[in-house]
Amino acid sequence: MMNMMKAVQLHAFGGPDVLKYEAAPLPVIGRNDVLVRVLAASLNPPDLYLRDGYRTLPPEWQPGSNFPLILGTDISGVVARVGEDVSGFDIGDDVFSMVRFPEDIMQGSGAYADYVSVPVSELALKPKGIDHIHAAAAPMSLLTAWQFLVDLGHGAPNPFQPNPHKPVPLEGRTVLVNGAGGGVGHLAVQLARWKGARVIAVASGKNEALLRSLGADEFVDYTKTAVETVARDVDLVIDAVGGTNMERFLSIIQRGGALFLVNPLGFSGYAEASEKGILVSSTQVRSNGAQLQEAGRLLEEGVVRVVIDSTYPLSMASAAHARAAQGGIQGKIVLKMTCLLA
Repeated sequence: MMNMMKAVQLHAFGGPDVLKYEAAPLPVIGRNDVLVRVLAASLNPPDLYLRDGYRTLPPEWQPGSNFPLILGTDISGVVARVGEDVSGFDIGDDVFSMVRFPEDIMQGSGAYADYVSVPVSELALKPKGIDHIHAAAAPMSLLTAWQFLVDLGHGAPNPFQPNPHKPVPLEGRTVLVNGAGGGVGHLAVQLARWKGARVIAVASGKNEALLRSLGADEFVDYTKTAVETVARDVDLVIDAVGGTNMERFLSIIQRGGALFLVNPLGFSGYAEASEKGILVSSTQVRSNGAQLQEAGRLLEEGVVRVVIDSTYPLSMASAAHARAAQGGIQGKIVLKMTCLLA
């Protein structure tokens, strides 16, 4: 095997044009790591934030300039080499993973490349019956929805609150998903429905047919209707958007209900929620191969499917980031390696 590969590297923070497709050293693997030949990798919001230098964070939280960086966490590919202490995976296995997240959130996890080193504990066999493009689109979004709605699956400290996040019962409950057309949102719709909930999906109108096909019982086009004017007595709101005025959801949640915030930064309604008996909770998604294997069975069985917004060659990662910056993404954006371009 050569000691060099192709990768998309970052030598300075900035816009999509700072992403450079070039030669890079092949990753070195440790005793408990697996070298994966990447066939597809998907974009996630942390990729965009890191490329931009996390400028929206307080200065003391912003990453240093340890360049070059290779962005990306979500991959699907084939095992090329295994570390000395690895068991359960063999050369040639089809696998997928969310790589070293959030451990490498500030330095890049290396997914935008021909090869990536993955801790064996974060690796899962790719679900049969779906291709590498769809498998690469799943990990971060699927694990986020799973850890919020089904099982947290770890005891790591919660960076957003003093207590661990705990999913709530969903069977027979009404769940509203805000941002239902996006990567996390469209999977949260499906997981909530799988758990027996009645689901209200909130997204732009172009997503209605898709979200109803994924199991949404009701649909609200936020560009035409403010959700707080039409929804009532919801048991759980999961907000996959964040931003301003997340407090508006408190008016539609019944006492004893919950508000789950995928991005809680800026939320200021904790006192109001307490007065109304509403649980507000958040968590940081974490890599977990065993959970990804479990959730992957739903992909394999067709119970849950991943929607692809668009695909780009790895060499056009800058164009993929430009597409992400436009907004209005339906599902996920995926980078394809050369071997999948035919």
